[in-house]
Amino acid sequence: MDSEFWLGLIEIIGVNIVLSGDNAVVIALAARSLPRAQQRAAIVIGSGAAIFLRVILTTVAARVLALPYLKLVGAVLLLWIGVQLLLPGDEGDGPGAKVSGHLMGAVRTILLADLVMSLDNVIAVAAAAHGDLVLLILGLGISIPLIVYGSTAVLKLMDRFPVVIMLGAGLLGYVAGDMLLAEPVLDAYEPPPIVEVLIPWAGALLVIGIGTWAAARINAKRRRQAAIAAGEDRR
Repeated sequence: MDSEFWLGLIEIIGVNIVLSGDNAVVIALAARSLPRAQQRAAIVIGSGAAIFLRVILTTVAARVLALPYLKLVGAVLLLWIGVQLLLPGDEGDGPGAKVSGHLMGAVRTILLADLVMSLDNVIAVAAAAHGDLVLLILGLGISIPLIVYGSTAVLKLMDRFPVVIMLGAGLLGYVAGDMLLAEPVLDAYEPPPIVEVLIPWAGALLVIGIGTWAAARINAKRRRQAAIAAGEDRR
């Protein structure tokens, strides 16, 4: 418990806060379609489980990140999650309900997204811990309430400004594009700098475009079904 320990603890907390902005967004996205009574539970359970998962992932980070095509698969998963979070629910109760219409569905979405997005984050956290598992667990554990607060703040923004939902989904697409560029298998291609800049933005636009298009088709289909049902009722 010397000064080096406390400095390492502060470093882990700081790194985790800086790198968890996108995680707070996906937690808020996954929880927003739940009843208000369950939103807080989803944020707390999802954040706690995600931190626990990150501790496990950090201990095996070097081996995990050495697997070929892992980041490529992760990028595709993030694109899929981003699109799904823009789709209306089964009862038309808002974007994201299709994925997280109940508490455990929201927690599963949070865990999957956090697992994918943490592949890069855990390297920085592991470096700050210097192999000290106790320090790692303490640092990430203390970060839980900070991530919960960030997710709650984003959730309130989504309720007040619906465009934040689309921006949050786009952020997942951006992270997916960034992760794709970091895939070691693709290092030999060395794309031009302009391509490296455009690919993450292309991922964001892809998620927003496909998600918006798919949501519009689903809503149009439901309107047609509602019109047909209304016509049958008049008969």
